[in-house]
Amino acid sequence: MNSEEIFILKKALTNTSNIVIVGHKNPDGDAIGSCLGLANFLKQLEHQVTVVMPNDFPEFLKWIPETETIINYEQHREKVKKCLSEANLVFTLDFNALNRTGDLVTELMATKADFILIDHHQEPDDYALVTYSDVGMSSTSEMVYHFIEFMGGLNLLNKKIATQLYVGIMTDTGSFRFSATTATTHRVIAHLIEVGAPNSIIHQNIYDTNNPDRLKLLGVALNNMVMLPEYKTAYITMSQEELNNNNFKKGDTEGFVNYALSMKGVIFAIIFIENKKEKIIKISLRSKGSFSVNDFSRKYFNGGGHTNAAGGKSLKKLSKTVEEFISILPRYKKELNEA
Repeated sequence: MNSEEIFILKKALTNTSNIVIVGHKNPDGDAIGSCLGLANFLKQLEHQVTVVMPNDFPEFLKWIPETETIINYEQHREKVKKCLSEANLVFTLDFNALNRTGDLVTELMATKADFILIDHHQEPDDYALVTYSDVGMSSTSEMVYHFIEFMGGLNLLNKKIATQLYVGIMTDTGSFRFSATTATTHRVIAHLIEVGAPNSIIHQNIYDTNNPDRLKLLGVALNNMVMLPEYKTAYITMSQEELNNNNFKKGDTEGFVNYALSMKGVIFAIIFIENKKEKIIKISLRSKGSFSVNDFSRKYFNGGGHTNAAGGKSLKKLSKTVEEFISILPRYKKELNEA
């Protein structure tokens, strides 16, 4: 952020009292952590702050401090509508376009409040008074830490905020192993631990909570995995029937695509998950090196994200979506083999 943007932000915060913070649909650890961490910082500046998510989020994130204060738009539409109508300022975190909020986009378009965007995904839309965008940053939670720093508020960090931001950074960096994890990221994490983030407990709460149904579902996913050596690619399919047979709960397939990416010789991995309720195939894409799954997803699957991690969707049937994907790969054979 430059000095002019910092000035505008400080002025906006001086002239406001009611703030709404919004995350993206199907919120992950970074969305939850960044929104709650920012909310707790702003509350210490004596603002009235409400955190809104478009829909529910996985059980393994619900231990994070103050998740019970989040308003779920799907369940409380009128309450969210009222909050947005009374807001002076709306922060949108961890997404780059308002349509990433699903049905909530209608309420966001109707509010008269100014927007502040904080996000690390590529190609943000131009809708905010201030856009704090940095695609090289590890996570939106790390960006919130720096936002607090820009506001001169690091002295207000406490154990609660540190825990929330640590969760966001840890989950979005794959426990600090992805390439966007920098020396600065580690310095931020060190400070969060010094402030009180219980790093080992956080890791246990996120990663050591497998139940038998999720492990069986993982077994199904691995059994469905197909490798295409000529394209250095692997893909996984999960049908609605397979999800139902293993008592699927939101978040159960989190990280499954990384197993495909972890195979020797694979630089491009993708998982196709059938969702009959929404009538879509949910797609997660991962890559190593220079191959951009952000570009691939934007071009073919109505999505986007980062160079090495992106999401998308298809309105076709599962089998047709996979057929389409395989038919596209020959166009990228050279790029995939040189990445």
